[in-house]
Amino acid sequence: MEKDLTRYRNIGIFAHVDAGKTTTTERILKLTGRIHKLGEVHEGESTMDFMEQEAERGITIQSAATSCFWKDHQLNVIDTPGHVDFTIEVYRSLKVLDGGIGVFCGSGGVEPQSETNWRYANDSKVARLIYINKLDRTGADFYRVVKQVETVLGAKPLVMTLPIGTENDFVGVVDILTEKAYIWDDSGDPEKYQITDIPADMVDDVATYREMLIETAVEQDDDLMEKYLEGEEIGIDDIKRCIRAGTRKLDFFPTYGGSSFKNKGVQLVLDAVVDYLPNPKEVPPQPEVDLDGEETGNYAIVDPQAPLRALAFKIMDDRFGALTFTRIYSGTLSKGDTILNTATGKTERIGRLVEMHADSREEIESAQAGDIVAIVGMKNVQTGHTLCDPKNPATLEPMVFPDPVISIAIKPKKKGMDEKLGMALSKMVQEDPSFQVETDEESGETIIKGMGELHLDIKMDILKRTHGVEVEMGKPQVAYRESITQQVSDTYVHKKQSGGSGQYAKIDYIVEPGEPGSGFQFESKVTGGNVPREYWPAVQKGFDQSVVKGVLAGYPVVDLKVTLTDGGFHPVDSSAIAFEIAAKAGYRQSLPKAKPQILEPIMAVDVFTPEDHMGDVIGDLNRRRGMIKSQETGPMGVRVKADVPLSEMFGYIGDLRTMTSGRGQFSMVFDHYAPCPTNVAEEVIKEAKERQAAA
Repeated sequence: MEKDLTRYRNIGIFAHVDAGKTTTTERILKLTGRIHKLGEVHEGESTMDFMEQEAERGITIQSAATSCFWKDHQLNVIDTPGHVDFTIEVYRSLKVLDGGIGVFCGSGGVEPQSETNWRYANDSKVARLIYINKLDRTGADFYRVVKQVETVLGAKPLVMTLPIGTENDFVGVVDILTEKAYIWDDSGDPEKYQITDIPADMVDDVATYREMLIETAVEQDDDLMEKYLEGEEIGIDDIKRCIRAGTRKLDFFPTYGGSSFKNKGVQLVLDAVVDYLPNPKEVPPQPEVDLDGEETGNYAIVDPQAPLRALAFKIMDDRFGALTFTRIYSGTLSKGDTILNTATGKTERIGRLVEMHADSREEIESAQAGDIVAIVGMKNVQTGHTLCDPKNPATLEPMVFPDPVISIAIKPKKKGMDEKLGMALSKMVQEDPSFQVETDEESGETIIKGMGELHLDIKMDILKRTHGVEVEMGKPQVAYRESITQQVSDTYVHKKQSGGSGQYAKIDYIVEPGEPGSGFQFESKVTGGNVPREYWPAVQKGFDQSVVKGVLAGYPVVDLKVTLTDGGFHPVDSSAIAFEIAAKAGYRQSLPKAKPQILEPIMAVDVFTPEDHMGDVIGDLNRRRGMIKSQETGPMGVRVKADVPLSEMFGYIGDLRTMTSGRGQFSMVFDHYAPCPTNVAEEVIKEAKERQAAA
């Protein structure tokens, strides 16, 4: 039996830390759980308190995806974290969503992280609604946040509801389209509201906004536009159809207001999800790539009969075992099927499939295109892997994860916990691809790498709470890189003559700086057969294996181009291995001549500070070798954007809070690598040498 996909909505909720995502998700589940006889989503203070503590850390608690029903439509809701170090999670989730709800705080407005998330959503072309939450808070201003959406995000909000009353007096909203007021009582019960006429003092405002709404909506349909200009009344269904078309095209974003905590206004947002957000069939299909990562020109069309294409987007451990959350793009997935994981090239059998329903799980026999389900007990699957039909393999565009920029050495506090630590870390790497673990060859230490201080701090917390392993942390290490600044032409001859067959290889080559971000490039311009073609890969391999260690401090070398220009060989004594050795020795000989330099990771830092502390914040960023790029003054304070080296940002959150009396916030993401000043580079080299000497 095929499902009616038009009644499906795969949506995500994303926002800045503390804008109320999890509370909103909770309310959605509560409202929908009442309608569907699944039993209540846990009420009572305990869950809420529990969530509050977690919200302090900015981590969401709800399971990754839950299904619920609203007006005969199935909503698969994916909750995403708001904190910057977890943007990777947001990015991953956006990949599998068809639509989203961007939640903004009524008093905080558009905060730095919401901007990053919004940018990600634009990249992934996800249709969204805007929900301005916490309108009952002091300092909340619906109209100001609408304005911010325009100016800061460069998006077009389409205002669908207006708030009745402000701050403490916020009682409900006016639905502009139907021109009805929804007023809730103070019981906190979302079902207890009345629908009344618009309050007299708001009639003019509603009329103005309704006109704006209709004008914007009819732009989607030329015939309706004509009718409207001729003064005809446009029916509500027609307007809704236009709003739906415009939302899908990302021309505008229907905007709602409310207070999730007080249970006011969430119903209208749910109605909007059904009315305006696309179903799985209306979203542009995912392009398929072959095993080399080249686009094949085929797309994963939403069709249960097509070959299977599914993406694992989140891995979670719970009491039932490892859960792999998967979005099925095309085909059908059933219990007992064998599937191919294109990333590992291995096949696996599907043991159990479950669907999340609010707080319970339902075992299902099969799922089809458009569904989001969890597979229990997969072995080798990581986030971002494609699962497909073994007879007809293809990969969905793979997710690209950034390289970690910070590493810390850890060891267990108690003896004999090494094995337990190893198992816990391998689970965590599966769950989060932006988190990496390696063992230092020289010292034997376990090194963890991640996207920022907070990212690793959270990981430590998970180790302790979830896996029961307490660890000691070393000093954070920055992921420096090395590069060269000059072109050098050089020759190296590798000769070895000692009983039996000898070794001989001669290479003439140029090493030069490559374009920023180009990594390592190799080219051969040898003509006339002085270095036979079969030895070129050996030369490339020799250099390729060498660039992992620079000559200054042993950090990987980037943006390096090597051109093989000439050389010589011996018909008997030359071999691939001889040319490989020559390349490695040539690398060690030439790089010191090419004026090598240390590069450091530069972070794009976005700081929010109240105006009266702005001078201190900017002065402090300058001291941290920051380049100030822009300052924007808003009603709440000033946003300063700067490029700052990561090495100077350790412990910044504590300093910022001290400077701004606890009101400052910041987010940072890796931006690029840049050369270190001489004094910093000397320090980095000195530390590296000390480490090598100690090992």
